[in-house]
Amino acid sequence: MKLQLDDEPRTPSKTRRKRDMEELQALGEALAGLPAERLKKIDLPEDLREALGMVQRMSRQDEARRRQMQYIGRLMRNVEDQPIRAALAGARGDSAADTARLHRLERLRDALLENETALHEIATLYPDVDSRRLRSLRRAALEEKERNAPPRNYRAIFQLLKEADRDGGKPRPE
Repeated sequence: MKLQLDDEPRTPSKTRRKRDMEELQALGEALAGLPAERLKKIDLPEDLREALGMVQRMSRQDEARRRQMQYIGRLMRNVEDQPIRAALAGARGDSAADTARLHRLERLRDALLENETALHEIATLYPDVDSRRLRSLRRAALEEKERNAPPRNYRAIFQLLKEADRDGGKPRPE
């Protein structure tokens, strides 16, 4: 007796299909948890976007919300999930590029606090940055550190650099 091998791909088991559907529904839950302005930045089919908007407007955790999330899970079956996962990671800020960008800005801030000559580098990278404000924040941050005060100005420097970077600074070659 000879066994024949099928050339046709096997359909996934019922357990595997159910697990895949639960993963898509969890992805839908993550999308529903995003603020509306971040959700707008993600490329989604219109029917999925409307379903997510509806679930975000629901105030209670009840049966209607559960059914709406199941509907979102069904809609998610018809879309490519990898671009959505990548966009969601970016929206959450856990993409590698975003993390590297934030680390670069932290190093730039630390260099500024160590030596005021880093101000010239920052002005070169971000021509629109307010150098006077940055210099003032640097002095205040150094005074805070000396007094062991909360690092408000230290954080303000980072926020100023982050805004300058978002507004179109030239990326620094590394």
